[in-house]
Amino acid sequence: MRTKTLKKNKINVVTLGCSKNVYDSEVLMGQLKANGKEVVHEEEGNVVVINTCGFIANAKEESINTILEFVQKKKEGLVDKVFVTGCLSERYKPDLQKEIPNVDQYFGTTELPGLLKALGADYKHELIGERLTTTPKNYAYLKIAEGCDRPCSFCAIPIMRGKHRSTPIEALVIEAQKLAANGVKELILIAQDLTYYGLDLYKKRNLAELLEALVKVEGIEWIRLHYAFPTGFPMDVLDVMKREAKVCNYIDIPLQHIADPILKSMRRGTTKAKTTKLLAQFRAAVPDMTIRTTLIVGYPGETQEDFETLRDWVTEQRFERLGCFTYSHEENTHAYNLEDDVPEEVKMERANEIMEIQSQISWELNQQKIGKVFNVILDRKEGSYYVGRTEFDSPDVDNEVLINTETGYLKTGDFYQVKITAAEDFDLYGEIVTTT
Repeated sequence: MRTKTLKKNKINVVTLGCSKNVYDSEVLMGQLKANGKEVVHEEEGNVVVINTCGFIANAKEESINTILEFVQKKKEGLVDKVFVTGCLSERYKPDLQKEIPNVDQYFGTTELPGLLKALGADYKHELIGERLTTTPKNYAYLKIAEGCDRPCSFCAIPIMRGKHRSTPIEALVIEAQKLAANGVKELILIAQDLTYYGLDLYKKRNLAELLEALVKVEGIEWIRLHYAFPTGFPMDVLDVMKREAKVCNYIDIPLQHIADPILKSMRRGTTKAKTTKLLAQFRAAVPDMTIRTTLIVGYPGETQEDFETLRDWVTEQRFERLGCFTYSHEENTHAYNLEDDVPEEVKMERANEIMEIQSQISWELNQQKIGKVFNVILDRKEGSYYVGRTEFDSPDVDNEVLINTETGYLKTGDFYQVKITAAEDFDLYGEIVTTT
């Protein structure tokens, strides 16, 4: 005779912040599933784990609001337990425990075993590469290192993520093979700093060797590089990019600023001349490379002249992809000792001015694509369009290729040859030529 079973928990993992957090949530979910737990991502569940971001003011606010929202649901009896992990609780755990005590437990970025224990699960060391991916089935993030050794004045990441720790090539190849077996065709390599990869393990910058190993993984068609640091960039990576078709002609290299006084204060270890030379070397080595960068305006002490130097340089460089953010004054960073002296409205004006310039550049570059044929991977169907990307575009942040669904049935996750018929600032419209 069966006895009445206890209510089974359904664990809802909520992810805030960057792709590194997405990856961490996927690892957590993989561990929970291996323990026989029912786990969902941002759906209904009676136990909630919030993976928070603590990077800048807006992200912290979103994380706190999300915690408060679920604490309220707990109060109303809609959820039973709320756990908080990630960067915000790594950085502010004592404050959070004091201010929002109704959370069951807070965990930092390195406390996965403890979090699993609180959820009634054991940490399984043997689960290399076992994740429950939350991205569309055709692409996945591959985190190749954790933490950062750079001394950038404005950045709190070393406080939250610790020192740089590379993952061995062998482990990353196993993970890539498992992802490929599950239908993943595109790997997006992420870390706080790809440039530094391998220095701690192999005593040399080893990103090129990692790429050489990953291109051999059957089923992987595209490998994309995100978040490379400009200082000390290993130039042999460009040789691999040029030689290996699987390595996308694409790099995300956050430059943050270009005026020498600001670069010096930011402790970036470079100059305008060195950065400009590096980009010229990139373009000479891989002429059709797409370069994505991010910039910060309104950093302490940024004069109108500094901003104009940046603005004019953006106009000259004609980056294919660019994002611009206003400076956020973060406690416990080196720059927090400086006066946050650029008014908020001036920060916004400067960011808007940069993005207006970039919008025009993007439009002009996109017009040049009309009539050309590109290999496009389809990520999803949305309304009356299939939405895909070229190798020059990363998910969520870059251009998308829109194909009318009247074309007929197309399979998401597959590659198609697409002729571009029209283009806007950040969207391309195309029609199928042939399947690949």
